[in-house]
Amino acid sequence: MTAFPPELMTEIRNRFAHVDSCPFQGPRIFFENAGGALTLKSAVETSATFAAIPDNQGRDNPAAAALGDIINRAKADMQTFFNADGGQFFVGESGTELTFRLTRTAVTGAEKGGKVIGSTVEHPASRSAARHWAGIAGKPYISVPHDDATGAVTAEAYAEYMSPDVRVATILHTSPVTGIANDVASIAAAIRAISPGAFIIVDGIQHASHGRIDIAACDIDGYVVSPYKVFSRHGYGVAWVSDRLTALPLEQLIDGPRASWEMGTRDTGAYATFSDVVAYFDWLGAQHSSGTEPRARIEAAGAAIHAHEKSLTDIMLHGTGNLPGLAELPGIMILGGPDNPGREGLVCFALDHVPADRIVSRLNEAGIRTHIRRADHYSGNILTPLGLEAAVRVSLCHYNTSAEVSALLAAMKEIAAP
Repeated sequence: MTAFPPELMTEIRNRFAHVDSCPFQGPRIFFENAGGALTLKSAVETSATFAAIPDNQGRDNPAAAALGDIINRAKADMQTFFNADGGQFFVGESGTELTFRLTRTAVTGAEKGGKVIGSTVEHPASRSAARHWAGIAGKPYISVPHDDATGAVTAEAYAEYMSPDVRVATILHTSPVTGIANDVASIAAAIRAISPGAFIIVDGIQHASHGRIDIAACDIDGYVVSPYKVFSRHGYGVAWVSDRLTALPLEQLIDGPRASWEMGTRDTGAYATFSDVVAYFDWLGAQHSSGTEPRARIEAAGAAIHAHEKSLTDIMLHGTGNLPGLAELPGIMILGGPDNPGREGLVCFALDHVPADRIVSRLNEAGIRTHIRRADHYSGNILTPLGLEAAVRVSLCHYNTSAEVSALLAAMKEIAAP
């Protein structure tokens, strides 16, 4: 039993492009959402509209004024979506680029000396940025080990490695390899308890499509997402920064606005397409809540998304009807364990008798899109300690259905057969 009734499921799927077919492959089931979610049709239309507009912001004409208003409205929408109390939002090249930029600003602008801390569970975007700039600034980098069994890192683990001279800390909200979320609020509190002035930057890229972002509930200084992973398009990232992070020396034009993080002319279409994302969450939440405020509806959408995706991953892991779940297949390893409460719409697994690349290929032949994760610079930090050279990532979103999960299980039953 999934969280969305059939009528609503149809409405949801109708709002996304290429929901059940690939323009190159034809009919297919899309379980590669961690690599990039499906795109809202409204975001596609918005992108086309703004791509055709020749005007830029900051000029003395009606078009420029309208573009400025659209950007300001999008920033207000972001404030609502992320539930940020103060600070500011801006867009950049990508989530990775913004993660590097926020980390660079924090490490180089923080008080001299001290340390930088992060964890082994992090995506290389934050780990690479922190280690690179810690080295340049002469600040030792401290690596907090995650729990291989659960795929998570805890506040207690951070606290064990913390010291009062930690200047910058990075946190991964959700792993794109295991799909397991970390408790950002408790980790941030553990950091602040020992080093109150540390700058804390969060990678929210994998988490964003599953909803339930609440910056106000976390005492942090930066939060980054990649909109193409949350129903928008490629070509930009979104960052929130606290006022105290903005108070550090920023890379900017000489004599330009002191508190501005933006460089060059902004892409109004990028901002506008994120407004489409926020409007979608607002609409979905209205189907589950009588709340009159947009934030209340967005919170309702996040709760509904979580419930629906959990129902799908439960089916995927434990089966349905006469179809065994992945956790019941012979020789299976489920990363993070089969019953992990931190799981967000993703199951990563390996079979001891069928190579991961063969599984992905066989599933693709069956019209089911998944992805292989290898023990490389992206995923080696997770896979190598488990003794795995590769694993299969099945990542879903709330527009996926139980029928699609059943098709995966039917294919896997055949693939895994001795």
